[in-house]
Amino acid sequence: MIFRHPLTPESVTRIIRRRLTYFASVAGLTILGAGLMAHVLFRSDAVTSDGRTWNSLTILSMVLFVPLFYHLVGGVAIFALGLYVEARGRGNPLSLFHNLPKEGDPNQPPMATTAICIPVYNEDVTRVFEGLRVVFRDLEKTGQLQHFDFFILSDSDQTSNWVEEEVAWMELCRQLGAFNKIFYRKRRKALNRKSGNISDFCRRWGSRYRYMVVFDADSVMSGETLVKMVRMMEGNPAVGILQTAPRLIGGESLFSRVFQFVSRLYGPIFCSGLNYWQVGESNYWGHNAIIRIEPFMKFCALPDLPGSEPFGGRILSHDFVKAALMRKAGFYVCLVPELEGSFEEGPPTLLDHLKRDRRWCQGNLQHFWLLWAKGWTAVHRLMLVNGVMSYAASALWFLYLMVGTLNAISGDFEYPAIFHVKAKLVLFLTLGLIFIPKIIVYFRTLFDFKQVQQFGGHWAFTVSFLGETVFFVLLAPVFMIFHARFVVLTILGQGVRWATQNRKSEDEVDWREAILNFWTATAFGVVWGVSTYIVSPALFLWLSPVLLGLLLCIPFHIISGSANLGRKARELGFFLTPEEISPPWVVKQLGTNLEKAYRRPQPPESHRRDHGLMMALLDPYVNALHLSLLRQRKNPPPETREFFEETRAKLLKEGPPAIVGKDKTALLYDYDSVKWLHQQLWSSDSKELALWWQTAIRQYNTVTVEPVTPLYR
Repeated sequence: MIFRHPLTPESVTRIIRRRLTYFASVAGLTILGAGLMAHVLFRSDAVTSDGRTWNSLTILSMVLFVPLFYHLVGGVAIFALGLYVEARGRGNPLSLFHNLPKEGDPNQPPMATTAICIPVYNEDVTRVFEGLRVVFRDLEKTGQLQHFDFFILSDSDQTSNWVEEEVAWMELCRQLGAFNKIFYRKRRKALNRKSGNISDFCRRWGSRYRYMVVFDADSVMSGETLVKMVRMMEGNPAVGILQTAPRLIGGESLFSRVFQFVSRLYGPIFCSGLNYWQVGESNYWGHNAIIRIEPFMKFCALPDLPGSEPFGGRILSHDFVKAALMRKAGFYVCLVPELEGSFEEGPPTLLDHLKRDRRWCQGNLQHFWLLWAKGWTAVHRLMLVNGVMSYAASALWFLYLMVGTLNAISGDFEYPAIFHVKAKLVLFLTLGLIFIPKIIVYFRTLFDFKQVQQFGGHWAFTVSFLGETVFFVLLAPVFMIFHARFVVLTILGQGVRWATQNRKSEDEVDWREAILNFWTATAFGVVWGVSTYIVSPALFLWLSPVLLGLLLCIPFHIISGSANLGRKARELGFFLTPEEISPPWVVKQLGTNLEKAYRRPQPPESHRRDHGLMMALLDPYVNALHLSLLRQRKNPPPETREFFEETRAKLLKEGPPAIVGKDKTALLYDYDSVKWLHQQLWSSDSKELALWWQTAIRQYNTVTVEPVTPLYR
């Protein structure tokens, strides 16, 4: 079985027809909206004090409106196509999923060697390794485990995370009997972040495998899904990347639960719409995807952009670029929305979501320089444009509202354009494009008894639907302000640093943190609202949804980020998803394992920050493991020996808090230092050691060791 669409005239005709449908819909609606807005802004009954029907602000409003409306229409057209695909309900003749022979069919493609790569950077070690455990166990059930190996690729620079990863790897291998199946590597230099980590794997081990499946630290996939992905790739040698549509799980805070509900309700439809017109030229999202390693290594090396960050240097949003490079090389990038069993987690709070968006914003804006690169297909070039617009649209929307406000405040027109009947028509058209697809999905789900039960039943689903609508009405202005700010900061040359992503929900959110991060948005909303109300109460009324979101962003962050409220919503049946009503085995087992793991005793607060360092130097088991994974340095230069001797002595006399982080990391990389410190801690008179170490040794000697995870004693 070969991926058919590039090879037969019938398939090419289908693809052309699909893309014409999409582009004609987008172009037609954009022209309609632009025409209506032109009638509003340049109508003859609205004149300036000098007799003109326009001014510079009017022209600017029109210039800003067109790309904004195009961006809105593009998303709506994809959603409408997804609704069509879902309503049609027939097998897709261009889908790899529907063309895959059933299990047991003699034409079933064979399996091939596949590496599952899990890049980590200061992640929750328990979550990473328990996720790996359930994937491993589920693959065992398929009888195809022998074709898969697992690689934990660590760039963690916090010593406790590093040591915990080593011990968790050893214990997991011991418990699963998987020393020849699960491998751990800690890079000494974390060059090029996640992209560099995957590249490092490809250089070292890529030639041993035909495929690799890339996970995020919070990814989970079922064994059946992994096996199907390999079979699809084996049966379709023209495919270079196969991307699943992961579903959100594990949300505890109200914020993450709402996103989880929305993603599950609308996400499959949107992905079906994307796949309808993109077909073999889809995007790669960086995780929960399978990649053909040979062409990936040969064609997908990332170039450095000219200049320095944020616009130059290393590409941050590298996934879109790799997909374009794979397609440029003649291989297809396929999205398979029908493939179940792919899961990930989302940010727990608004602030965590915005921190991630800050990094993505810079990466997507870098794509601007790639738009004119040679060899891109038209579809991938368009997706790079859409990637830029995903954040630039917020800046354009903000400017559009500011221009409209200034136009009204200036009083240059006798009759402000926004109050004209045609302006209301534009407003209703825009609201219709936003809300009518949502309403269709609501009634479609409500009248499907089996499906609505998977969302908690009719009453709970209705409350959840109304709740998420209000939620995103309040959230949209906050995204607008912050995304616009991110765009401006990037243009002004302020880059971002590589930071650990928070994935855990807290019972309550810190008010101080909320005020520090959102007070400027609230203050801006107050000034904007008061100014418009003084000049024009009618204009204030039109802007009230935007102003309300800005005024409430601090309490919104506090309330939505609460895990207590999230759990309460779940108890009441709100924002439920099918993965919670009828959880797949990997999701259910992961939750059970984490619940048990998080009940284990934790180190005392005073030693928690350096607990990994403490165990690497105190515990004979952990010390031996860590030493076995280090390279022993031969004949270091005198200045290096002197540095380590001074740092070791300071560590013993003053304790880890007196040593800066990079020096702790350097000590843990040095074989002789780790071995010498272990010997000194157990052979020295305790009175010669820092009080920190005396307390640590007493704790070590008096607390019972837990066999599963020696780090938590």
